[in-house]
Amino acid sequence: MILNLLKEEGCANWVIAHSIAVCKKAKEISKNFDVDEKLIEEAALLHDIGRSKTNGIEHGIIGARLAIEHGFSKKIANIIEKHIGSGISKEEAIKLGLPAKNYIPITIEEKIISHADNLINGSEEVDIDFVAKKWKKNNLNNLEKAIFRLKNTHNELVTNFE
Repeated sequence: MILNLLKEEGCANWVIAHSIAVCKKAKEISKNFDVDEKLIEEAALLHDIGRSKTNGIEHGIIGARLAIEHGFSKKIANIIEKHIGSGISKEEAIKLGLPAKNYIPITIEEKIISHADNLINGSEEVDIDFVAKKWKKNNLNNLEKAIFRLKNTHNELVTNFE
């Protein structure tokens, strides 16, 4: 079971609670799309497994590696790797010291997990205005691009179905 794996890897209780909340939100969003429900559930629960090693921005990359090491699919690893914020472009990745690669969610499952993660602060649901304010407060790199991607994803996944 994935929750046991998170515990075995050393994820804090707050990470596990957050992952459960993200999973619930991802399932809610995914009802409007033709998606692999098992992929959504597993990836949502695993998206922050890298936080067992670091809370830095590289937790997505570390988490993807851990997922592969534990026998999960490349699809799950890609979701974990791309779940940070509203995605990270190759140029932004280089500035952040990450491997030069595009980390912007492409598939519907990647977008759903990333956005569900944005809409959960701790284990509480928040709106995109809260997320934008949090990113501004944290002096997020390339803030305007990130908020633009956030709003576009929200429109694609949520607003069009309200």
